[in-house]
Amino acid sequence: MPDKPNHKTISEEWFLRGEHDLQSAELLLQQGGPTDTIAILAQQAAEKCLKGYLLTQGWRLQKTHDLDVLVTEAIMHDKAFEQFLDFARVVSAYYLEDRYPPGPPANYPREEIAELIGEPGKLIARIKEATR
Repeated sequence: MPDKPNHKTISEEWFLRGEHDLQSAELLLQQGGPTDTIAILAQQAAEKCLKGYLLTQGWRLQKTHDLDVLVTEAIMHDKAFEQFLDFARVVSAYYLEDRYPPGPPANYPREEIAELIGEPGKLIARIKEATR
């Protein structure tokens, strides 16, 4: 029977997947891809990296896509995460609005989305600093 992965290994997997989502969002933006999908990928990047960070802090994995909840939990371990609360609220709204019907996919202004996808990169950098 294979060994159970430890929290560090699992956290690293969450970080890697989050970074892949962010890279995909950046590529889609550069290539003129759909802004609703870019917003969802930005949310996913932040969500996965936050879950990875929280796991390093002893958090028990929860099924949630609400970044406000995840950032609030991260703040309990490191007050520096407060700077991401506004981003968490905005991107969670994009995620919930665009992920499922009814209605057509949103078409956000590219400038708005370009600004938005800068935040997961800052969040990832903060997480890396906090987990060194």
